[in-house]
Amino acid sequence: MPYEQVPFKTRAPVLSWANHELGNEEIKMAKNVASLPFVFKHVALMPDVHLGKGALVGSVVATQEAIVPAAVGVDIGCGMAAIKLPFEGDRLEGKLKQIRLDLEAAIPVGFSENKEIEKSVTNWQGWQDFKELHMGVQHLESKAMKQLGSLGGGNHFLEVCLDANNQVWLMLHSGSRNIGNMLAQRHIGTAKDLMKLSDTQLPDPDLAYFVQGTTEFVAYWRDLQWAQGYAKFNREVMMARFQKVVEKHVAGGKPTKPLLQVNCHHNYAEKEVHFGEEVYVTRKGAVRAREEDYGIIPGSMGAQSFIVKGKGCADSYCSCSHGAGRLMSRNKAKLNFTLDDLIQQTRDVECRKDEGVLDEIPGAYKPIAQVMKNQADLVDVVATLKQVVCVKG
Repeated sequence: MPYEQVPFKTRAPVLSWANHELGNEEIKMAKNVASLPFVFKHVALMPDVHLGKGALVGSVVATQEAIVPAAVGVDIGCGMAAIKLPFEGDRLEGKLKQIRLDLEAAIPVGFSENKEIEKSVTNWQGWQDFKELHMGVQHLESKAMKQLGSLGGGNHFLEVCLDANNQVWLMLHSGSRNIGNMLAQRHIGTAKDLMKLSDTQLPDPDLAYFVQGTTEFVAYWRDLQWAQGYAKFNREVMMARFQKVVEKHVAGGKPTKPLLQVNCHHNYAEKEVHFGEEVYVTRKGAVRAREEDYGIIPGSMGAQSFIVKGKGCADSYCSCSHGAGRLMSRNKAKLNFTLDDLIQQTRDVECRKDEGVLDEIPGAYKPIAQVMKNQADLVDVVATLKQVVCVKG
């Protein structure tokens, strides 16, 4: 659908692709961001937009000469990776449960970390710059090294999927783990302290910002880029292990070459050119969708997911949604659904079916089909995927 301009007066307009009428809290959050003096042109809300901290999840904010750390969020570089393998789904028959168990053994989830550090991790060039990061994380280098190649918790996942042609895809969702979280928290704290010292009035304390050219801005931007690199490489390390597990079951352990590979952030900031001007683009729960950009838009663990190609829509800052978006909070999901509901809604998926993943039940998410319908002007669908194995963080 074409966007709608949200009918309230703010310094910068708000353009919305949302598939629902914004609630009072969402409107307030959108207004707060759009009222900031350094916001460029307009704020764009994606179809899956919902409440976040400071800025809405599913929002794209372009700024000039300033950046808001909390608008990027604490899981810096969180995103998706997917590969298309040269196998058909028939090769998976009778092997799904063992694949899931092998994945759970090969890739740490939740707060877990790797017991052994593989060579590709120790050789990562990012470690050369670790000593330049914020002093508050210098004691975390060993932990960051052990967590590189681990999934994390919450809505992070590993999935084996089949497309409409019965082709096998591997897909995962993860970010920058504890080190990204700690870096974000340190810088958000610094930004808030600076706002207090300068007596800057903000509509929301979580919209504390850094001004371009200051020492604090330079430090945050450096750490942000490092964490985004860590997150992307984290997905690469896990995907390599993921591929080996599946190849063991369907190719006798013989390495295969993926037919397509995608690795994209959906919680990050980059310097880009839009409407002829260089700006800082913060995508909080949004994927870059320039012309020919490949992206990944996952549904919940019982719904379809989509590999997409961007259309380069200027008004969305060449962006699209990052998923279905939550319909209800984790606590509300636990109150509204039972274990039987989870079993029913994931009946065709080899996955955990216990209280520990009840808050990730498909019913807690918006219908992905409607989300996709609302962004037909932002992306084209390349492949429609349905999971047959799901490992939750």
